Amino acid sequence: MEEFEDKIFIKDLVVHTVLGVNSWERVENQPIIVNITIFANVTKVGETDFILPQSINYAFVCEKVQKFAAETSDYKSIEAFADGVAKICIVECNAPKVTLSVEKPRALLHASSAGVRITRTKQDYNLAKDSEDSASKLSSLSTVREKDTIFVKDLRLNAIIGVDPWEREEKQTVVFYLIIYPNVSISTFSQAHIPRSHNFITTVRTISKCVEESNYKTIEALAAAVAKVAIVECHVNKISVRAEKPSALTLANSAGVEITRSRADFYLPRLDSVKQNDIIASNIGYNHLVFIALGTNLDNTIDNINQALRALEIKGNCKVLDTSFLYETIPMYVTNQPRFLNAMCKAVTDLNPEALLQKLKAIEIDMGRFDNSTIRNGPRIIDLDIIFYDDIEYSSPTLKIPHPRITEREFVLRPLCDIAKEFEHPKLFRPCSRLLSQLLKSPDYVPEANNINKVIFIRETQWIWKSKTFIMGVLNVTPDSFSDGGLYNTIDKAVAQAEKLIADGADIIDIGGMSTRPGADEITAEEELSRVLPVIRAIREKGITDIPISIDTFRAAVAEKAIECGADFINDVSGGTRDPEMYSIMAKCNVPVCLQHMRGTPKTMGKLSNYDNVITDICRELGECVNSALKAGVKRWNIIIDPGIGFAKNYEQNFQILRKLPDIISEKSPLKGFPCLVGPSRKRFIGWANQQVEAQDRVWGTAAACTASISGGANILRVHDVTQMLEVVKVADKIWRKT
Repeated sequence: MEEFEDKIFIKDLVVHTVLGVNSWERVENQPIIVNITIFANVTKVGETDFILPQSINYAFVCEKVQKFAAETSDYKSIEAFADGVAKICIVECNAPKVTLSVEKPRALLHASSAGVRITRTKQDYNLAKDSEDSASKLSSLSTVREKDTIFVKDLRLNAIIGVDPWEREEKQTVVFYLIIYPNVSISTFSQAHIPRSHNFITTVRTISKCVEESNYKTIEALAAAVAKVAIVECHVNKISVRAEKPSALTLANSAGVEITRSRADFYLPRLDSVKQNDIIASNIGYNHLVFIALGTNLDNTIDNINQALRALEIKGNCKVLDTSFLYETIPMYVTNQPRFLNAMCKAVTDLNPEALLQKLKAIEIDMGRFDNSTIRNGPRIIDLDIIFYDDIEYSSPTLKIPHPRITEREFVLRPLCDIAKEFEHPKLFRPCSRLLSQLLKSPDYVPEANNINKVIFIRETQWIWKSKTFIMGVLNVTPDSFSDGGLYNTIDKAVAQAEKLIADGADIIDIGGMSTRPGADEITAEEELSRVLPVIRAIREKGITDIPISIDTFRAAVAEKAIECGADFINDVSGGTRDPEMYSIMAKCNVPVCLQHMRGTPKTMGKLSNYDNVITDICRELGECVNSALKAGVKRWNIIIDPGIGFAKNYEQNFQILRKLPDIISEKSPLKGFPCLVGPSRKRFIGWANQQVEAQDRVWGTAAACTASISGGANILRVHDVTQMLEVVKVADKIWRKT
């Protein structure tokens, strides 16, 4: 390729255009600053010549760019606008190579500007034009745009920073200059020539929160933390962070540090885009990412949702990658009808938007929905709506993408944020989490009127998670359990105890056939089955059909057989890690499951309690279990998590879990949103605190632990003493649950 040494530049050209949103996230005409550098070999001429015959007329370039800005309305991202300006310079102004920056002075509230810097050559556009197939065209475009950068100038934030005592007392200003190397993400459906916007507003907002909540002693540590947040939380591939302290030195303007970090520095794989990684993960050749909303309020609603999801894969040319939690919601628009059950799914497909719409309509009709016989926005067996398709905008007489009413529908945004909170609305330039936050802060929003409940279905009974703390009664049909071993090891005794637990107020019965106390011996699967299956059958044959039964096992075969015999819930103390078939059985049975944190086995777990940070490590390790279950097809709404008190935890760590339970299910935790089960009942750490040797004497200590669990956000308590703990629950719920 010919090298160009000479440069022609246009500095700080101001144009006005509608380009995305301004600092208040409004779509308005705003000033844009363009800097253009054209590389060329200017003809060398004699000293008396004043005309450069091969030069480029910068006035002509300026005129073309200004005209482009004034007439442009299709480019809604700064990246796309910059690409358009570069193309004008090369195609219309005959520039062989151009580097330009486009910045928006009104892009951010606390920064002087934000923008994009790109370099293009004539060859780049020839490649894009001459590629015979779309795949090679996109590959060429991706290669070109990997070198693009996004920058944020003079982001001024306040933080505690420094080692001196006075610096620990008061926040001071820190000025950041950020260079972001964005992920390459180009749509393969229409508008393939337009690069996808990187939402620097969201990135800067996340970084700002990190900085202003920080308390570092060195500017180096703060800069490194900013880089980590950008990469881990904002999912950029690479970032350079320049951080300056204007008040650091009396005789200098500022002092600071500049660092560059990539995903490899945090042992993370490169991300080309959320869409591309989801498509690769699906491993079936479908090349479009879609989010589909599901709603129903007639007949058996949970069956309707499950049937629709199956139909999407069987008849809809879709592969479902993830599902949201389930929400019971009040009807909108037509209010005189039953409450709805709503969910969201993330899927990949090989259909274009119109073809996908036709498939969804066919599924609705197959399930019994006929639009000509129902009220618009009225009751329906099933409603399937395309919310997003890749990152495109699309409009036809029959379909609009993104769905035009996303921003006013909490019953769409809630489940959407469960699986796509960082997905950016291609028209509004805001992630889904931001859209939900703005809806909830709207002056017209009335929480009582919306009344959205996260729910789960167990034995076709709907549990509303916020309504109460549920009690799981323990029924061990074992000879060696630490608390009640041998008490219920006959069928008659076990059934009688089940009846007592139900009478005492248990919401679910947890039946275990093998002790998992520290040091316990393992038994064979056959022996475990011989203990639990007859008891489950006997309970159901006794006419006890309403109460759910949980099977406490880490063996997939035992779980499957128990479900076939009448159990409704799988409680795996190993979080699915002990049996490689467990996750697939959980998905096949399609019942609620509890994934507990554990290391090793009952024989070895006592030696495996060394943690860098017990709370962080539980969240990470249990989060991996959750992700494995989701990948296997377990629905998100069926998953409950348990931090595993007493399992590979020492005395102090068990209390730390109770103390820090809110952190385990916090907004920043990988376990965010999942209902939580806690099982402290009669355990050894309570005995150590109270000097109670006998497990049966630890009732009052258990009551304290249960109270702490409820205050920390637990949804289910697994207990032996149902009568006493029910009283604890009733009082604690009045204190901590807003029902």
